[in-house]
Amino acid sequence: MNANGVSLNRRTFLYGSGIALSLPQFETFAATDSKPQSAPKRFVSIYHPDGVGLPLKADPAWEDWSWFPRGGERDFKLTKVLDVLEPLRSEITIYSGLSHPAARQVHGHSNADQYLTGAATGSHGPYKNSISVDQVIAAHAGDLTRHASLVMSTNGGIGGPRGAQTQSFNREGRPIPALNKPKQIFDMLFVTSGKDAAAKLARSKSALDYLIANTRSLGQELSLRDQRTLQQYLDAVRDTEVKLAKAQQWVDTPPPMVDTDNLKLDADPTEARAYFQTMYELIYLAFLSDSTRVATFQLGRENGEGPHDLLSLAVGLGKAHGLTHDVKKPDGWKNLGTYNRYQATEFGRFVQKLKDTPEPVGQGNMLDNTLAMHGSASSSFHLSRNYPIISAGGKNLGFDNGRWLKFGTGNEDNQVNAGIVTDAGWRGKIEAEELPLAQLFVTILQRFGVATDTFAGYTGALSRV
Repeated sequence: MNANGVSLNRRTFLYGSGIALSLPQFETFAATDSKPQSAPKRFVSIYHPDGVGLPLKADPAWEDWSWFPRGGERDFKLTKVLDVLEPLRSEITIYSGLSHPAARQVHGHSNADQYLTGAATGSHGPYKNSISVDQVIAAHAGDLTRHASLVMSTNGGIGGPRGAQTQSFNREGRPIPALNKPKQIFDMLFVTSGKDAAAKLARSKSALDYLIANTRSLGQELSLRDQRTLQQYLDAVRDTEVKLAKAQQWVDTPPPMVDTDNLKLDADPTEARAYFQTMYELIYLAFLSDSTRVATFQLGRENGEGPHDLLSLAVGLGKAHGLTHDVKKPDGWKNLGTYNRYQATEFGRFVQKLKDTPEPVGQGNMLDNTLAMHGSASSSFHLSRNYPIISAGGKNLGFDNGRWLKFGTGNEDNQVNAGIVTDAGWRGKIEAEELPLAQLFVTILQRFGVATDTFAGYTGALSRV
C-alpha cells in the first residue's frame, strides 16, 4: 500500500502508464515489488512467399545476388541481398539446409500452409493440416495476456487450401483468419473495453448458446460426411467460446495507452513503406504493452496476385510473383534480390527497434527476450528445399547469434537447386540431405518452456542452435 492506501506493483503501473512502459524501476515501488518479475518470452514469425534468389554458382549474379552468405559459421560475408542486416550481425542467425520432409516433393507455390506446421498437406487431393508452432506457444503462454496471439497478413483472411493467407493454424489444423487493416488491428489491441464491450460479449455469448442448442440436435439426422462437417463447425464454435471467455476476463481492464506517433492506420499496400512499418509497429506495440507475446505476419500469398504484388510495385519493382519468374531476363536476379533486400530492410528496422527498447520488465532490451523469425518455404524456382530463414534476438532464451548455421550434407555452396535452372525442373533429383525444420521448432518450443521433444512427428532438437 502507498500513502493513499492504493496497492501498487510494477505490472499495474506498467499498464496504467501506457508509454511509460519503458521507465526504469523506481525505488518508490521497491517495497511493493517483493517478487521480481521475469521478462516475458515473445515469438514472431514473418513469412514471405515465392522464395528468394539463388542463382547457380556459374552465374555472374551468384556473387552479389544470391540470398545465402559466403564463408563460415562466424566469418560469413553477407551478399547485397542481406548486407542491410550487417549492423545487426551479432543479433541474427542465418539457417540453411532445413526443410519440411513432407513438403519436399511439393511445388513451392503449394507449401506455405505448412511452413509453421510441418504437416503433410500434399499438392492435391484431400487436405489436412495441423497446429502451427506459434499456436503451441500461444497455448502455453496465452493466458498471461489479453490476446493469446496476433495473426496478420497483407491479404487478410485465410485464403484456401495450399494457398493460405495466414501462417497460423489451430489445434485441429484449421487456419486462423489474419487481420490486414492497421486500424482494425489497433482498435482490437488498444480500444475495445468498458461497458460497451461487456454488452457485446454478452450478446455474442447468447448467440453462441443458441447456435449450439440448435445444431447439436441435428447430428443423428446427418450423413457421416455431414456429421464431420458439423463437428468442424462445432470446433470453430468452441474456439469462439474460448475467445469470448478470455475476453470477459479482461473486459474490466482498460487497454494500455500507447504512443501512436509512428502509426499510419489508414496505410495500405499501395504505400509499401508506410504499410510495412505500421504493421511492424503494431507488433512492436503489442509486445511493448504485453497485449500479446505471439505474432505472425505473412507478406502475401503464394502464387497469388494482390497486396503482395502491390508491395513490390510500390517500391519501384515489378509484380512480386513475376520477379521470381523473370530471373533469366536482364537484371532478373538483381531485381529479385533487390526485393528480398527490401523485405530484409523492414525486418531489420523492426529488430533494431526491439533492440533499442529497454525491457519493461527484467534486464536488457526487448530483443533479448524476443525470437523474431523471417523466412519462406521456398528457395529458388519455388523449390521446397533449403528454406531461407533468419532468426533474430532471443539471447535470454539461450540463442547464440552472429552465426550462419549450415545443416545437412551435399550442399556446400547452399545451392540445393544445383542443376535446376527453370521452374520446370523442380521435381529433379537433388543430391543433398537436409534436416527437418521441425527440429528447429522443437528447439524453440523447449526454450519457451513447452515440455515437448517432438513436433510434426519429428523428435529431437537441433544441435548448435
